[in-house]
This record gives sequence, C-alpha cells and structure tokens, in this order.
Amino acid sequence: MNVLKNADEKLAAHLGKKEYTIEEVNAIKTEDEALGQAIQIAQNINANGGTFKDATAEISEQLESFNERLNYHFNVDFSGRTTKDDINDLSDMGYGNGNVKPVKKSESHGTHVAGIIAAERNNGKGANGVANNVEIMSVRTVPNGDEYDKDVALAIRYAVDNGAKVINGSFGKSFSPHPEWVRDAIKYASDNDVVFVHAAGNDSKNVDEGANFPDDNVDFVEISNTYIRVGSLTSKYGSKLVSGFSNYGKKNVDVFAPGSAIYSTFPENDYKSISGTSMASPSVAGVVALVRSYYPKLTAAQVKQVILESGLPITSKVVVGGDASNVKSFSDLSTSGRIVNAYNALIMASKL
Repeated sequence: MNVLKNADEKLAAHLGKKEYTIEEVNAIKTEDEALGQAIQIAQNINANGGTFKDATAEISEQLESFNERLNYHFNVDFSGRTTKDDINDLSDMGYGNGNVKPVKKSESHGTHVAGIIAAERNNGKGANGVANNVEIMSVRTVPNGDEYDKDVALAIRYAVDNGAKVINGSFGKSFSPHPEWVRDAIKYASDNDVVFVHAAGNDSKNVDEGANFPDDNVDFVEISNTYIRVGSLTSKYGSKLVSGFSNYGKKNVDVFAPGSAIYSTFPENDYKSISGTSMASPSVAGVVALVRSYYPKLTAAQVKQVILESGLPITSKVVVGGDASNVKSFSDLSTSGRIVNAYNALIMASKL
C-alpha cells in the first residue's frame, strides 16, 4: 500500500499534477532511481488494465479479506453464531431472519454470484447475466466463518419448498460433521425436480481423492441425479485452460465453466472481477435456468443430461493445480470432459 502511495506521489510531484496519463508517465526520462521505480510500478499496473487507485482499492480489499480469514475462518476460538440454536439438532429451526442484505461492501459474494446468473442483459451497465428470464431467491446461508451443515441443509429445503427450480451452491469445505443432513437435502431437491449446481472448490486438488463437501455420493454411489459439480476455467485456451485454484475429479466433478476474473455485480451499484469455482458454478446454474425457462417440461434429470452432454469436449493436455509439472488430459478432469455451452444446451434441449 505504502509503495503504491509513494510511487503515485512521486509521479504526481514530478509531473506537477495529481491526475496524469500513462502516456505522460512513459514520456518521463530520468536517472533518478526512485522515480524510475515509480514509473515501472505505474507501467506494471497499467499493463494489467488498472490505475493506482484501482490497485490500492484491490489491495485494501484483499487485506480485509485476509484479515477476515485469520480472524474468523482460521480462528478455532471464534464463535460468531448468535442464533442460540443447537447446531447439532436439525429439528431446532426457529432461528434466522429475512435480511439478506450485506452489512458492509466486502460482504459481496452472493451479489457477485447472483449477477453472473441473472444480471439484466443489454442495458449498457456492468455485465450481462447468463439467463434473461429468471428470478433470484436469496437465501443467505454461509456467514463469515465455517459453514454449518445444518444451515446448508435447511437452506436447500427452504429453496425447494418455496419454488426454486435451480439451486446454486457457491460454497464448500473439506470437513463436514453432518454430511448426511446435506445429502438428504440434495436428495430432497432431486426428488422434487430441482437441479442443484455446486462449486467444485478452490483447493487445487483431485476431489476423487480428497473430500469436498457438500457432495451427492457415498463411496462414489450417487444419491441424486440432478446434482452438478463445476470446475473453473480461465480465458486462456490451451495448457492454461484450467484455473490453477480449481479442484477436479473424473468421478466427482461433472463439467467446467469460466471462473477466473469474472466481471459481475457488486454491492453499492458497483461491478468487479472475482475468481473462483464460486463464479464457475453460477455460470452453469445460469445455463440450467436458461434451459428450464425455454423448455419447462424437461425434468431436472434431463436438464443435467443436457448440460453434461451438450458441452464442448476438450481432449488436449492441461496444467492442473497451478503446477506446471502436473499435466493431465482435460477429459480426465470431470465425468463429462466438457465445457458448458449454452447454445449447444438449448439445441439439445429442443430435441428432447
């Protein structure tokens, strides 16, 4: 932060103004080492499409995020639950409220995810959502800190009981005290003709070998035929196609979708780019919603079939886990070996 601030002040002082262009920075000729470093910093920021203001804001957000992780997510002594319910009693349901709005701007995850699915299209603002004829049911389930199996299970059932046809789950964890509660809820969604789309996770691991919850199987025997788990892609076709953070698995991941640097809605009328399988999952959920809105007579199981079979098949070798020495065939990273494709999905759906 201080390095950026000092570089900005150095350039402003040299140019004699607070606002300046990258062209003016590039035109500076100097042998002053500090000024030269400031020029290089400005050029690097510009190469990534930003400004000092953008970079400072992004670093501030990252610092806040890291502090929250340290204080909440990784703090074994932290207990932020004030609902006074028994987390080990699924029948103790008299808690929670209807307020899904963020308290502060950094509580942005759900807003960003919702925008990927359903941001208004072609209005000249921000980004276009995948689907254009859907409504969002906001069910705030995972606050700062660990996600509770009880909350997730009850949230899924709430969404099903209140008419959801597609549920997006942009959350996950490696340990689950009551996985059966969530699996039962996923089965409940399947039994009620609801597609559940879930992020594969951001641990750069093979989830066939290391668990990631929630899941829809016990010892690889699936309990739902409407659950779709999604891995993340970059925008770079070739060996760097798969996001370095994305989990994968021939048995436990179904399909891949864009999840790196996804531009979407943010609280307080803002838009930002965020990366994660949390961004890939709503990309698929949006396609599911698109198919279900155009072809409402298709069952949830048929829609899952459409998503997996209509995707773009990739057979080339890709780097996984962000490790250049770990190269696998893309077709071995998911059950479908495919990238979700909305156009193909609609064509296939029209023929069922």
